Amino acid sequence: MSDLREEVRERYAAAALAVKDGMASCDCGPSPCCAPADGAGVALYDEAERGSLPENAVLASLGCGNPTAVADLREGEVVLDLGSGGGIDVLLSAARVGRTGKAFGLDMTDEMLALARANAQKAGATNVEFLRGLIEEVPLPDASVDVVISNCVINLSTDKPRVIDEIFRVLKPGGRVGVSDVVADDALSPAQRAERGPYVGCIAGALSFGEYRAELQRVGFRDIEVTPTREIVDGMHDAIVRAVKPV
Repeated sequence: MSDLREEVRERYAAAALAVKDGMASCDCGPSPCCAPADGAGVALYDEAERGSLPENAVLASLGCGNPTAVADLREGEVVLDLGSGGGIDVLLSAARVGRTGKAFGLDMTDEMLALARANAQKAGATNVEFLRGLIEEVPLPDASVDVVISNCVINLSTDKPRVIDEIFRVLKPGGRVGVSDVVADDALSPAQRAERGPYVGCIAGALSFGEYRAELQRVGFRDIEVTPTREIVDGMHDAIVRAVKPV
C-alpha cells in the first residue's frame, strides 16, 4: 500500500472512530469531504433524508455532494457506492431502488465498514451489502451494476485511471455514473493544486475538468458532464460528474 493510500486509510479510520465516540472527525482542508462531521457534508442532504437515517450515518457524512440526488435511481436497480464510508449514500440508495434492487458499498477501511454495517442494521436495511476492498479493484463481476455513485472519494485514489477502468467494467451496458467529487480548474498544475490543500483533504489529488472528461472518454463513456457546483478554494470546485456506458 502506498504511503498516500495509508495516510488516507488512517484519516478515515480515525473519522469513523470519532463518529462512534460522538466527536468531530477532523480538520485537514477546506473541502467538505474533510470537514468536521457536523459541517458542510451533512448540510448537503435535506432534512427528510437525514431524518430517515441512523444518527451515526449522518454524522459520518464527509462528502462534497449528494450523489443519490443526481443519479436518478430507479426501482429494482443495482447501485455501487465507491468509498461508502459510514453508509449514508448506500442507505439512501437502498431506499430508492426498493426491495427488488440492491445497494453495495465498497470501502477499504475496516472501521468505516463496521460503522456502516451497524448503521444498516439500525436502519433495518435488508437490500444492502458492504464490501471490503479498493476502488481500483472492485470485487464485483463484469456488467453487474446499473449505477455507480461516489461522494468525494475518487480524488483520493492514487490510481485514478484504474478506478475509471473498474467503473466501466462493472457497469452494465447502458449503466451510468453519478459522482460527486472535487475537480480543479484546467489551468492549475498538480503543484498548484497541492498548494491549495492536502491530499487527504481532497484537494491535492483532484483531477482537472479536462482530465476527468479525458479519462471517461478514454474508456468509452458517453454523455459526459463534469459540472461545478461550488468553488471551495481558488480554482478548486465541488462538482457533479455524470456519464453513460454505451449499450
